[in-house]
Amino acid sequence: MHKPIVEVKRMKDINTDVRREVAQVFVSGYEKELSFLSKDKEKLVSAFQQMICPEVFYIGMLESEIVGILACSNKKQRAIPIKQEVLKKHFGAWKGIVAYRFMKDEFNSQLLFGDETGYIECVATMEKARGKGVSTALFNHVLVHAPHQHYMLEVVDTNVVALNMYSKLGFIETKRKKERFSSLKGFKERIYMERYS
Repeated sequence: MHKPIVEVKRMKDINTDVRREVAQVFVSGYEKELSFLSKDKEKLVSAFQQMICPEVFYIGMLESEIVGILACSNKKQRAIPIKQEVLKKHFGAWKGIVAYRFMKDEFNSQLLFGDETGYIECVATMEKARGKGVSTALFNHVLVHAPHQHYMLEVVDTNVVALNMYSKLGFIETKRKKERFSSLKGFKERIYMERYS
């Protein structure tokens, strides 16, 4: 049986608005982490599709269906800048304010790297496409075509599958940081990894 062919494109190069499909993949990949906001996937998709930055996203497709995403952010643009007004509109005033305070540092903080560094974030695959090489295809495409010589990413210590994949792709662990409120978040450390082209 042959392996399915994954087609990779930059989101901004697609002629139609695919923010909804990208948000569906994001919510599918981060459903557990986003459950504090809502268990309603449709509500999560509606909110996050409004905050996606097409300029930094790459999409992976199987048979013309978007099934994977990867953002290669830079010091000028993050992947999903969190907006308090969007969160309040979709999840209510109180929850929107709390969620914004909880998420803004991770999603909105400016990256303090030079132009040569790409920051990999928001890597996700639809459940039905996992194990089919979608994330690997996205990484391989970005590492060849993105205009950076240096790449950084972070991953939590409980995500063993991602850690193994990043290591196979040539990323090397450079630092670990203990997570505050780790029992609430479900992981103990953030692991930072880097790779040079």
